[in-house]
Amino acid sequence: MNFKLKHLPERNSKPRNSGITMMMDKGLSIKEVENFIETSADYTDLVKLGFGTSYLTKNLSQKIKLYQEAGIKVYVGGTLFEAFIIRNQFDDYCRFMDKFNLTVAEVSDGSVSMNHDVKCSYINKLSKNYTVLSEVGSKEEGIIIHPNKWIGMMKKELEVGSWKVIAEARESGNVGIYHRDGKTHTMLIDKIVAKINVTDIMWEAPIKSQQVWFIKNFGTNINLGNIGVNDVIPLETLRLGLRGDTFFTFLPKELNQSIETI
Repeated sequence: MNFKLKHLPERNSKPRNSGITMMMDKGLSIKEVENFIETSADYTDLVKLGFGTSYLTKNLSQKIKLYQEAGIKVYVGGTLFEAFIIRNQFDDYCRFMDKFNLTVAEVSDGSVSMNHDVKCSYINKLSKNYTVLSEVGSKEEGIIIHPNKWIGMMKKELEVGSWKVIAEARESGNVGIYHRDGKTHTMLIDKIVAKINVTDIMWEAPIKSQQVWFIKNFGTNINLGNIGVNDVIPLETLRLGLRGDTFFTFLPKELNQSIETI
């Protein structure tokens, strides 16, 4: 860091199991990746090549290697996994993973209807060779999943091999764990964390107000995903209380007062 400040919250260091930041790459160029690494690699744990962008991205192997050499794990979005599965190409998916030296896989069923036992079977198979993230929740607006079903699916997916379960929100941040207006579905989240260890969950939080809510309620080392390429450093300032939204969150109570004298 460029200077010292007292009373900053303690951030877990990389490689970390909690306090993870996942950035969503929607098709960055090699130069853009290099620029991102220069500024933000220290604050980024995972990069997701969003939805099916890796099918179109030029110099994909070079891009993945750049991230990995910077200490960032890379994986492709669960929508691409579903695109392989709906076409009966699971073996091709595994070959694709190995060809590009990907060590992290995401299993989701947000676009296709998949029997949960079938989904868990894929998680278990992939967990033998890859670190698995599995996503819970529908990508469709208006579909409501009962909290007990969220909890049951998350528990089962962790049991069969998921490293983290992802709480769905899409890149828009208005489905799943959020209401249509982007506000946090607090009742659902409260019920989930009462039964699932919060360190085992990656919360998709693309909007600043959502990031603020999670940091204020669960602390600096909460796992947050679907962060925009230009939002990683701003998120880190939120985590450290160096932005107005969380300015007083981590300060001692005696400093939470007005400054009236020099």
